[in-house]
Amino acid sequence: MKTITGAVIGALLATPVVADVIVRFDEGAPTDRFTFMSTDHCLNGPIGLTVDLSGSLAGLIFDVTPAGAGVDVFQPFVLVAGQDLVSSLPEVRDGDTVLNIGLKNMIANQPVAFTIDVDDTTGGREITVSDAEISGATVTLTRDGMDFAAVFSDQATALIETPACTS
Repeated sequence: MKTITGAVIGALLATPVVADVIVRFDEGAPTDRFTFMSTDHCLNGPIGLTVDLSGSLAGLIFDVTPAGAGVDVFQPFVLVAGQDLVSSLPEVRDGDTVLNIGLKNMIANQPVAFTIDVDDTTGGREITVSDAEISGATVTLTRDGMDFAAVFSDQATALIETPACTS
């Protein structure tokens, strides 16, 4: 029975996951990176993207100034990819747990990415964030007055699904 169960679990894990937007968090002390990649060819805007760290396992916060809630090093928000797709940038204060970005559109396979420093507040190694520590944080895509949310896994990835395209 264990062999069959293991084979079934292995097959499920090997199956590609389908999502319209893949969101990835990459730890890079001191500069962490969030990348949003659309796989949908008809994800038209305007679109809002919200990253909410408040539900994260490690009580994550944005550390954007030398003084305040963060520890040691800090990094402000810097847009590093997809500048032509962005319509509004967030105003992030030190210690914030939520940021919002406005997009004109999302184009399949064209990333929108930003760097910023993320610290944990649970007393671990605050300046670095492991993949598991971001689990529970959410990302929400807002389009046409509807919200499509996903939760970061312990693999530092969130998969957002939206309704299928209509032609």
